Amino acid sequence: MNAQHPSIHEWWPKLSIQTKEALRESAGDLTPEVREEISQLTGTDVPEGASLSEEDRDFIRTQSEPVD
Repeated sequence: MNAQHPSIHEWWPKLSIQTKEALRESAGDLTPEVREEISQLTGTDVPEGASLSEEDRDFIRTQSEPVD
């Protein structure tokens, strides 16, 4: 069972550019650095083993698409 993290809608807009790029290139696992940044932004502990869901990855893809 995967550990959970706060809603991506809460923290994605506030992430650093470097962390966003790292997540776009990842397989969905949250590194200790990513977990720490999310924790700092949300005030919520992000446990070891937390990962992105398919819905989270879909959300990230929509955030990098150009807007008309």
